[in-house]
Amino acid sequence: MKTQVVIVGGGPSGLLLSQLLHMRGIDSVVLERRTKDYVLGRIRAGVLERGLTDLLREAGVADRMDREGFPHHGTLISYGDEMFRINFSEHTGHMVTVYGQTEVTRDLYEARERSCGALLFNVDHVVIQDADSDAPHVTYEIAGVSHRIDCDFIAGCDGFHGVSRATIPYRVRSEYEKVYPFGWLGVLSETPPVNDELIYATSPAGFALCSMRNSNLSRYYIQCSVDEDAANWSDDAFWAELKRRIPAAQADALVTGPSIEKSIAPLRSFVTEPMQWGRLFLCGDAAHIVPPTGAKGLNTAASDVHYLYHGLRQFYETGISDGIDAYSHKALARVWKAERFSWWFSSLLHRYPDQTAFDIKMQIAELEFLRSSPAAQKAMAENYVGLPY
Repeated sequence: MKTQVVIVGGGPSGLLLSQLLHMRGIDSVVLERRTKDYVLGRIRAGVLERGLTDLLREAGVADRMDREGFPHHGTLISYGDEMFRINFSEHTGHMVTVYGQTEVTRDLYEARERSCGALLFNVDHVVIQDADSDAPHVTYEIAGVSHRIDCDFIAGCDGFHGVSRATIPYRVRSEYEKVYPFGWLGVLSETPPVNDELIYATSPAGFALCSMRNSNLSRYYIQCSVDEDAANWSDDAFWAELKRRIPAAQADALVTGPSIEKSIAPLRSFVTEPMQWGRLFLCGDAAHIVPPTGAKGLNTAASDVHYLYHGLRQFYETGISDGIDAYSHKALARVWKAERFSWWFSSLLHRYPDQTAFDIKMQIAELEFLRSSPAAQKAMAENYVGLPY
């Protein structure tokens, strides 16, 4: 088989890149290790930056998002019983859209299938060959049968544990990591959200987040020990702990119910440099991880897709390689800003095991400064709705 771009990974970033390339007449083949149902069964965040929503519209897959997504013009931050709002629209002229990542993925699959896009599932033993040459290729197996695809370029969209990053020789890449000493216990419930906009909360008991998927599907999180087991948390215990960490008015208004999904996610920050090696380009979690505070994971992957898509489009339409040559530099410049925001927001809202009384006073001072300073609110709003590409 031969194609122009092989995309390793059939999650939202790989699918979005494939669909954008298709809109410009550029062929691609998507290789996914799991089944389609498995990919669609993964529960992920759903706060979409303005840049990602624009990309989805450019890809021709935004109709359902525009129809069913929830525009959020601000967010709430609480500490104890104090709460204030950051108005995104007032400070930036932009908003975010709440629309589940699963739904984004579903829309992209439907678009690629309508276009008879090449999507291969249950792909094993992927090996990226000769990425540092002018003739890269990929070998893989399906049901024990070996296959090979020759291509011009390879996009590694296969996540943190995929083969793409490991293909880049360790001698030419540097990795930067921060592991946080806590996790998030998350619960999904078929209950109306406690508020129309997200609430980020901090308290002496720790961090909490009240978010939503739709008008009758809520997602709640509480900070917990990274060593805890979600199975040890009953629904009643979770709801009681959540109520301890949010203001009394919201705790009283909270509608509880049985959880339909419960899990613990560790938090870390991670970046690898460079994000390209020869004709192999890393996108999304293959190159970087952010803590979920501020919902930058999918959105930062989308910015990678933006830079790579435009670089490939320039190459195929004009023969100029400036865009793909500069991909890593452009992508990393924005990645590190997203990493900074996620690190700052996490540091502001979580309780750390080694925190001193002074550290806690500094957190409160930072929160009160954010509450009282229009300039600080503008800076946060600019980062939250998404820095420009």
